[in-house]
Amino acid sequence: METPASTGMRSGRRVALALVAIATALPLLGTATPSAGAAAPAAAPFDPGDAAKFAKLNRQIEQLEKELGGDLAKLKDAQYAAKKAHLKSRVLERDLVEARNVVARFAATKYMMNGEDPTVTFLSSANPNELLSNASLVSHLAQNQATKVEQIQKLVNDQVQARKQAEAKMGEVKKEIQDLRTRKTKIQALVKRYKPESPSTGMGGVTPRMLKAKNTLDLEFGPFPTIGCVRSTGDPQDHGTGHACDFMVTTGGVMASGSARTQGDQVAEYAISHASSLGIKYVIWRQRIYDMRSPGWRMMENRGGNTANHYDHVHISVF
Repeated sequence: METPASTGMRSGRRVALALVAIATALPLLGTATPSAGAAAPAAAPFDPGDAAKFAKLNRQIEQLEKELGGDLAKLKDAQYAAKKAHLKSRVLERDLVEARNVVARFAATKYMMNGEDPTVTFLSSANPNELLSNASLVSHLAQNQATKVEQIQKLVNDQVQARKQAEAKMGEVKKEIQDLRTRKTKIQALVKRYKPESPSTGMGGVTPRMLKAKNTLDLEFGPFPTIGCVRSTGDPQDHGTGHACDFMVTTGGVMASGSARTQGDQVAEYAISHASSLGIKYVIWRQRIYDMRSPGWRMMENRGGNTANHYDHVHISVF
C-alpha cells in the first residue's frame, strides 16, 4: 500500500527526471535561435514588370511570325522555357514567404511571453506527471525549429538560382529574336519561294504542299502506325491550319527504339535534306527541332512525356 510519503518520493523523482530532460532539451533551443537570427542572403523578389516583358516579347514574336512564314516553334519553345523558369521562381518565393512567416510567428509568441520560449512555458505549467513526455516534445520542437531555419536557407538559395535561370531563359528568347531579325532578309527570300496555301477539305484538311510531303514520306518510309495531321485541340499551331503532320513510329506513347527509332531518324533526315523541294519549314524529333529558317538541331524544353517531347513521332511542318 502506497503512503503519502512514497507517492511524494515517486512524484519527486518524476520531476527531477523531467528537469534533467528539460535541461537537455533547452540547449537545442539555444542552438536553433541564433540560426534563426543569422543573416541570410535576401531572395530576389519577383519583378512586377515581368508580365510587361512577356507581353512585349509576345508582340515581337507575333510580328515575326507574320513576316517570317508563320509558326516559329523554335522561338516559342524558348519562350515556353522562360515562362516555366519564372513560374518556378514565383512558387519558390511563395514557399519562402510561408516558411519565414512560421518562424516569425514563433518569434512573436516568444516576445509576447517576455522572452520565454513558448515550449518551455508549456512544460512548466504542465502536470508534473506529464513532464517527461512534454520534455520530449520540447526536444522535437527545437529540432523542428532548426529544420525550418535550414529550410528557409535552402529556399533562399533555390529561389535565387531559379531567378537567375529565369533571367537567362529570357535572355535566350531575346537572342533568338535578334538572330531571326539578323537573318530576316534571307528568311523572307526563302518564304517567298513558297506560295501561301490554304487547307483543302478534299485533301483531309491539309494544304497541297503538306499532302505532297505526307505522301512522299509515307511512300519512302511507310507504313507508319498512324499519320496525324489536322487537329484543333490543345495548342495546334501548324496542325490547326493543315500545315503539319505527325508521323508516329510507335503507339501508346512508347519511346521509339530499335527499328522504330531508325525509321524516325530516316524520316527526319530525309525531310531536312529534301526541305527545298518539299517546302519543309521545320522538323521536330526526339526533343529537338530543326528549323530551315535557322538551320541546325536545337534541344527543346522538356514537356513531360514521350509524345509531348516527340520521342514517338516525327513532326513535320511546311510553309
